[in-house]
Amino acid sequence: MLIIPKYWLLASDPVTWQSDYHYSLYVLTNMFSLDSQLVADTIQIGDLPLSRVLLINNSELPWVILVPRRVDISEWHSLEPHDQLQLHLESIGLSKLLMGLFNGDKLNTGAIGNLVSQLHVHHVVRFKDDSVWPQPVWGKIKTCVYSDIDRDKIIDQLQLALAQGFSGFVAYKGGA
Repeated sequence: MLIIPKYWLLASDPVTWQSDYHYSLYVLTNMFSLDSQLVADTIQIGDLPLSRVLLINNSELPWVILVPRRVDISEWHSLEPHDQLQLHLESIGLSKLLMGLFNGDKLNTGAIGNLVSQLHVHHVVRFKDDSVWPQPVWGKIKTCVYSDIDRDKIIDQLQLALAQGFSGFVAYKGGA
């Protein structure tokens, strides 16, 4: 039995495009959209080869999220195997980058998804003197949005570090 991925059926000529891997990725990427809660809570930093990079708009802690640009994915294990590996590599690379950039005491990572089902992986730099240490940040940390100056500064820091640390990083150039 031949199983045709549903995104192939969206092509104008499915027979022509069935074996075109790049077209499939084009369709998947261009159908991607962020969950409205992620849009409301974050600042877009840029794109890695697989994931959109977002900064939580809370100046209490450096808190970055990776969101794989794939449609209708809520679990890491639901990604294609090559995307699972790519997300792993991006997450490990981002973890090292954040700890080096912010000199944290601990890095919390998690893909919980109870409130926002779209797969997204949190990377939260923690400090022994932060307001909720040693408790988890979820539901406990107060929200303190970035000032314009601080927001622009951390966006610049992250974009520069990501461009230097990741091949294929594309910085978001829109207004914050």
